[in-house]
Amino acid sequence: MARPRKFDEQQVLATAREQFWAHGYAGTRIDDIAAATGLGKGSLYGAFGGKQDLFHRVFDDYCTSVVDATAQQLRGDDENAYARLSAHIHAVTSAAAADTAQRGCLLAKGTAELAEHDKVVARRAHTAIETLRTLLEDDIAACQRNGDLDADADPGQLAALVLAVLRGIEALAKAGTDEKTLTDIARTALAVLPRPAN
Repeated sequence: MARPRKFDEQQVLATAREQFWAHGYAGTRIDDIAAATGLGKGSLYGAFGGKQDLFHRVFDDYCTSVVDATAQQLRGDDENAYARLSAHIHAVTSAAAADTAQRGCLLAKGTAELAEHDKVVARRAHTAIETLRTLLEDDIAACQRNGDLDADADPGQLAALVLAVLRGIEALAKAGTDEKTLTDIARTALAVLPRPAN
Protein backbone atom coordinates (compact mmCIF):
# COMPACT_ATOMS: atom_id res chain seq x y z
CA MET A 1 0.00 0.00 0.00
CA ALA A 2 1.33 3.43 -0.99
CA ARG A 3 2.18 5.76 1.85
CA PRO A 4 0.17 8.99 2.03
CA ARG A 5 1.99 12.08 0.82
CA LYS A 6 3.36 14.29 3.56
CA PHE A 7 3.56 17.52 1.59
CA ASP A 8 1.23 20.17 0.24
CA GLU A 9 0.96 19.44 -3.50
CA GLN A 10 -0.21 22.96 -4.38
CA GLN A 11 2.68 24.49 -2.46
CA VAL A 12 5.15 22.26 -4.29
CA LEU A 13 3.62 23.24 -7.63
CA ALA A 14 3.78 26.92 -6.68
CA THR A 15 7.45 26.58 -5.76
CA ALA A 16 8.20 24.70 -8.98
CA ARG A 17 6.38 27.40 -10.93
CA GLU A 18 8.60 30.06 -9.38
CA GLN A 19 11.70 28.10 -10.41
CA PHE A 20 10.53 27.65 -14.00
CA TRP A 21 9.32 31.24 -14.18
CA ALA A 22 12.57 32.69 -12.89
CA HIS A 23 14.99 30.46 -14.80
CA GLY A 24 13.05 29.07 -17.75
CA TYR A 25 12.55 25.41 -18.51
CA ALA A 26 16.09 24.75 -19.74
CA GLY A 27 17.62 26.72 -16.87
CA THR A 28 15.78 24.76 -14.18
CA ARG A 29 17.07 21.40 -12.99
CA ILE A 30 15.03 18.91 -11.02
CA ASP A 31 17.73 19.29 -8.34
CA ASP A 32 16.85 23.00 -8.11
CA ILE A 33 13.19 22.17 -7.58
CA ALA A 34 14.05 19.53 -5.01
CA ALA A 35 16.19 22.02 -3.11
CA ALA A 36 13.53 24.75 -3.28
CA THR A 37 10.73 22.45 -2.13
CA GLY A 38 12.75 20.46 0.40
CA LEU A 39 11.64 17.23 -1.23
CA GLY A 40 13.87 14.46 -2.50
CA LYS A 41 14.03 13.86 -6.22
CA GLY A 42 12.37 10.49 -5.69
CA SER A 43 9.36 12.14 -4.08
CA LEU A 44 9.10 14.64 -6.95
CA TYR A 45 9.32 11.91 -9.58
CA GLY A 46 6.82 9.79 -7.70
CA ALA A 47 4.29 12.59 -7.35
CA PHE A 48 4.69 14.49 -10.61
CA GLY A 49 6.80 12.43 -13.01
CA GLY A 50 9.89 13.92 -14.61
CA LYS A 51 10.79 17.56 -15.16
CA GLN A 52 8.75 17.79 -18.36
CA ASP A 53 5.64 16.33 -16.71
CA LEU A 54 6.04 18.74 -13.81
CA PHE A 55 6.38 21.70 -16.17
CA HIS A 56 3.28 20.60 -18.08
CA ARG A 57 1.33 20.57 -14.81
CA VAL A 58 2.66 23.98 -13.77
CA PHE A 59 2.03 25.45 -17.22
CA ASP A 60 -1.51 24.09 -17.38
CA ASP A 61 -2.32 25.46 -13.92
CA TYR A 62 -0.88 28.86 -14.86
CA CYS A 63 -2.87 29.02 -18.11
CA THR A 64 -6.03 28.11 -16.21
CA SER A 65 -5.41 30.86 -13.65
CA VAL A 66 -4.85 33.49 -16.38
CA VAL A 67 -8.04 32.48 -18.19
CA ASP A 68 -10.06 32.39 -14.97
CA ALA A 69 -8.83 35.83 -13.88
CA THR A 70 -9.62 37.29 -17.31
CA ALA A 71 -13.10 35.75 -17.29
CA GLN A 72 -13.75 37.26 -13.88
CA GLN A 73 -12.72 40.69 -15.17
CA LEU A 74 -14.64 40.58 -18.46
CA ARG A 75 -17.89 38.73 -17.84
CA GLY A 76 -21.00 40.66 -16.88
CA ASP A 77 -23.90 42.66 -18.23
CA ASP A 78 -23.90 44.70 -21.44
CA GLU A 79 -24.25 48.03 -19.66
CA ASN A 80 -20.83 47.79 -18.00
CA ALA A 81 -19.02 45.95 -20.80
CA TYR A 82 -16.92 48.91 -21.97
CA ALA A 83 -15.90 49.79 -18.41
CA ARG A 84 -14.82 46.15 -17.92
CA LEU A 85 -12.84 46.16 -21.17
CA SER A 86 -11.09 49.40 -20.25
CA ALA A 87 -10.36 48.18 -16.72
CA HIS A 88 -8.97 44.90 -18.06
CA ILE A 89 -6.64 46.60 -20.55
CA HIS A 90 -5.36 48.96 -17.87
CA ALA A 91 -5.01 46.14 -15.31
CA VAL A 92 -2.86 44.07 -17.68
CA THR A 93 -0.79 47.17 -18.44
CA SER A 94 -0.32 48.02 -14.76
CA ALA A 95 0.67 44.46 -13.91
CA ALA A 96 3.18 44.40 -16.76
CA ALA A 97 4.65 47.75 -15.67
CA ALA A 98 4.89 46.56 -12.07
CA ASP A 99 6.94 43.51 -13.10
CA THR A 100 10.25 45.10 -12.13
CA ALA A 101 12.01 41.73 -12.26
CA GLN A 102 10.99 41.62 -15.95
CA ARG A 103 9.93 37.98 -15.70
CA GLY A 104 7.02 38.50 -18.06
CA CYS A 105 4.09 36.14 -18.43
CA LEU A 106 4.76 32.42 -17.91
CA LEU A 107 2.31 31.63 -20.71
CA ALA A 108 4.36 33.73 -23.14
CA LYS A 109 7.69 32.64 -21.70
CA GLY A 110 6.93 28.92 -21.75
CA THR A 111 5.40 29.12 -25.22
CA ALA A 112 8.38 30.98 -26.67
CA GLU A 113 10.84 28.52 -25.18
CA LEU A 114 9.07 25.21 -25.77
CA ALA A 115 6.17 25.29 -28.24
CA GLU A 116 8.36 24.53 -31.25
CA HIS A 117 9.38 21.16 -29.82
CA ASP A 118 6.77 20.39 -27.15
CA LYS A 119 3.32 19.74 -28.60
CA VAL A 120 1.69 19.62 -25.14
CA VAL A 121 2.85 23.17 -24.42
CA ALA A 122 1.91 24.31 -27.94
CA ARG A 123 -1.64 22.92 -27.64
CA ARG A 124 -2.20 24.29 -24.13
CA ALA A 125 -0.92 27.72 -25.12
CA HIS A 126 -3.13 27.77 -28.22
CA THR A 127 -6.19 26.82 -26.15
CA ALA A 128 -5.44 29.51 -23.55
CA ILE A 129 -4.89 32.22 -26.16
CA GLU A 130 -8.06 31.29 -28.05
CA THR A 131 -10.06 31.35 -24.82
CA LEU A 132 -8.68 34.78 -23.96
CA ARG A 133 -9.60 36.00 -27.44
CA THR A 134 -13.12 34.60 -27.06
CA LEU A 135 -13.57 36.33 -23.70
CA LEU A 136 -12.53 39.62 -25.27
CA GLU A 137 -14.81 39.01 -28.26
CA ASP A 138 -17.79 38.35 -25.98
CA ASP A 139 -17.14 41.55 -24.04
CA ILE A 140 -16.66 43.59 -27.22
CA ALA A 141 -19.94 42.20 -28.60
CA ALA A 142 -21.59 43.32 -25.35
CA CYS A 143 -20.07 46.79 -25.88
CA GLN A 144 -21.64 46.82 -29.35
CA ARG A 145 -25.04 45.77 -28.07
CA ASN A 146 -24.88 48.58 -25.52
CA GLY A 147 -23.95 51.15 -28.16
CA ASP A 148 -20.41 51.79 -26.91
CA LEU A 149 -18.68 50.38 -30.01
CA ASP A 150 -19.67 50.30 -33.67
CA ALA A 151 -22.14 47.46 -34.18
CA ASP A 152 -20.92 46.92 -37.76
CA ALA A 153 -17.35 46.12 -36.71
CA ASP A 154 -16.27 42.48 -36.47
CA PRO A 155 -15.97 41.69 -32.74
CA GLY A 156 -13.63 38.78 -33.43
CA GLN A 157 -11.19 40.99 -35.32
CA LEU A 158 -11.33 43.66 -32.63
CA ALA A 159 -10.73 41.04 -29.95
CA ALA A 160 -7.70 39.71 -31.84
CA LEU A 161 -6.35 43.25 -32.11
CA VAL A 162 -6.81 43.93 -28.38
CA LEU A 163 -5.22 40.59 -27.49
CA ALA A 164 -2.23 41.34 -29.73
CA VAL A 165 -1.84 44.77 -28.08
CA LEU A 166 -1.98 43.25 -24.59
CA ARG A 167 0.56 40.55 -25.47
CA GLY A 168 2.73 43.27 -27.01
CA ILE A 169 2.49 45.42 -23.89
CA GLU A 170 3.67 42.46 -21.80
CA ALA A 171 6.61 41.86 -24.16
CA LEU A 172 7.58 45.54 -24.15
CA ALA A 173 7.44 45.64 -20.36
CA LYS A 174 9.73 42.62 -20.20
CA ALA A 175 12.15 44.53 -22.42
CA GLY A 176 12.13 47.43 -19.95
CA THR A 177 9.70 49.89 -21.57
CA ASP A 178 8.63 52.56 -19.08
CA GLU A 179 5.17 52.67 -17.53
CA LYS A 180 4.11 55.91 -19.24
CA THR A 181 4.75 54.43 -22.69
CA LEU A 182 2.85 51.27 -21.80
CA THR A 183 -0.07 53.30 -20.46
CA ASP A 184 -0.10 55.44 -23.60
CA ILE A 185 -0.30 52.27 -25.71
CA ALA A 186 -3.24 51.02 -23.64
CA ARG A 187 -5.07 54.34 -24.02
CA THR A 188 -4.41 54.37 -27.76
CA ALA A 189 -5.73 50.83 -28.11
CA LEU A 190 -8.99 51.90 -26.50
CA ALA A 191 -9.13 55.10 -28.55
CA VAL A 192 -8.82 53.32 -31.90
CA LEU A 193 -11.71 50.94 -31.23
CA PRO A 194 -14.50 52.03 -33.60
CA ARG A 195 -17.25 54.09 -32.01
CA PRO A 196 -20.80 54.22 -33.33
CA ALA A 197 -21.44 56.77 -36.07
CA ASN A 198 -23.26 59.88 -34.84
